[in-house]
This record gives sequence, structure tokens and C-alpha cells, in this order.
Amino acid sequence: QVQLVESGGGLVQPGGSLRLSCAASGSIFSINAMGWYRQAPGKERELVATITSGGSTNYADSVKGRFTVSRDNAKNMVYLEMNSLKAEDTAVYYCTADLFVTGWATLRHYWGQGTQVTVSS
Repeated sequence: QVQLVESGGGLVQPGGSLRLSCAASGSIFSINAMGWYRQAPGKERELVATITSGGSTNYADSVKGRFTVSRDNAKNMVYLEMNSLKAEDTAVYYCTADLFVTGWATLRHYWGQGTQVTVSS
């Protein structure tokens, strides 16, 4: 059916940068919004950033000015550029997409499997 696969996570020092990528594949007719959520140990999953097919973006207050979400509609990919990383950014980051599966008229929400980002010295 449809898969979202993240890559780019890892260990980085405070103040460093990472770039996450997510590729959507499968029987995709079209994709509306894509984005990123994260979940830190012992905390609820929270929105990080979203981007519409037209390029409109939305960010959590905690990452504004440090993170940038972008997408490549032709490749069905979404990216998250993370700069000035802090220890509190440590979490599993999940890619999401709202999309129409080929042959289905209902908009469906998909999640990736997650990628770990650890910010530590």
C-alpha cells in the first residue's frame, strides 16, 4: 500500500545540525499535507512542523527560527532541517502524510516508523 520511510537521524552535539528526510511510496494518487511530529521519553507525541502541497508551513513555537520544513512534490518527499539543536530536541521524529491512495476517495493519514534524534555532548 503506502509507506513512509524516514532517514537522517542520529547523535549530534548541542548547537549542531541535522537534516531528516522522509520518502512516501506506494499506491499514492496525491498528497496533501506532510509533516513531522516527535515524541520524547515519557512525553506525548507533539507536532513539530507541517507543510501543505502549496508550500504553506506551520511550526511549533519551540522550533520556530531553528527548524525548516520543505518538500519535493515530484519525489513525494518531505525534509526537516534542524539547526541550533538543544538537548530538549531529543526525541523520536515521525514523518506524516495526508494522502489519497489510488482507487480510494478518502483522505488517509499515514505515519513513518520514526527516526531517533539525540542531542548530547
